[in-house]
Amino acid sequence: MRSTLTDLADDPVALTRALVDIASVSGDEKEITDAVEEALRSRSYLAVERVGNVVRATTELGRPRRVILAGHLDTVPHKDNFPSTLEGDRLYGCGTSDMKSGAALALHLALTLPDPTDDVTYLFYDCEEVEAERNGLTHVGRDHPQWLVADFAVLLEPTYGLVEAGCQGTARAVVRLHGRRAHSARAWMGINAVHAAGPVLARLAAYEPRRPVIEGCEYHEGLNATVIRGGVAANVIPDLCEIIVNFRFAPDRTPEQAVAHLHEVFAGYDCEVVEVIGGALPGLSAPAARDFVAAVGSPPVAKLGWTDVARFAALGVPAVNYGPGDPNLAHAPDEHVELGKIREGAQVLRRWLHR
Repeated sequence: MRSTLTDLADDPVALTRALVDIASVSGDEKEITDAVEEALRSRSYLAVERVGNVVRATTELGRPRRVILAGHLDTVPHKDNFPSTLEGDRLYGCGTSDMKSGAALALHLALTLPDPTDDVTYLFYDCEEVEAERNGLTHVGRDHPQWLVADFAVLLEPTYGLVEAGCQGTARAVVRLHGRRAHSARAWMGINAVHAAGPVLARLAAYEPRRPVIEGCEYHEGLNATVIRGGVAANVIPDLCEIIVNFRFAPDRTPEQAVAHLHEVFAGYDCEVVEVIGGALPGLSAPAARDFVAAVGSPPVAKLGWTDVARFAALGVPAVNYGPGDPNLAHAPDEHVELGKIREGAQVLRRWLHR
């Protein structure tokens, strides 16, 4: 009979493997959430609540500050990498890096640390790997914002044991080039919209991204064409070409400033910004953040990408990313996590929360 998560509480590596071996592709997280909830409810010192496939456990010790340990339980679809396999010091399987090893750290601490120095909210949620409106944190932030109230949060996304502070914002724009259709045998009677894309691409190729340093962390912005669509048929001069542009911006820009910058870069063109999501400032000046960085023992770096720390930042909660997995292995067929990184992460969190 398979061991319950409660049986494995003392071993974060065993907990990781047990979580990986419960299939939980986005939208199908009930089984894993049931197992996590059952384990959390086995501890009388935790107050446990659940909404859908989001479960929260809290200590209520009257500590002067509260911190959050958060992790998503879903994965991308499997790619011949389920269930897990162990090869030497590496555990292979879907979700090992992103981010069941991180979620296992939170669960390990919740089940083995009844008297943390700070009150702790342990938060496990669903649907992070799909569209934002399905994300469990979206629902919690809208319907139960009190669940996210804290002085500091750690999102246990894969960082390979580094503190990655804040996160970049992201914006998506469509630059449309307009022309006039004609038969390709009489091309001079039309205006080729695909040819008109050349100057836009040249503008992007010449773009020099900012690299601002914020609270000691260097962010690297990026503005790139990611998709080009155009053409009607092999013998038709196209009358429309669309260039999809992705802008990754440093968190010292607001979403409004990012939109204004895109319109500035593409001045004179039909540019529609179709999505913009703000980033998160590092938040390293918060006392709990300073204590956490000290427990890790290495300097923080900027998070080059968007993560759910932005959701905490929007509520005024400073947050960082920290987890044992390698972010470069996320979603890969050979996704894996090093056992030593799991054990090291558990030691760091215990050092921080049991000073």
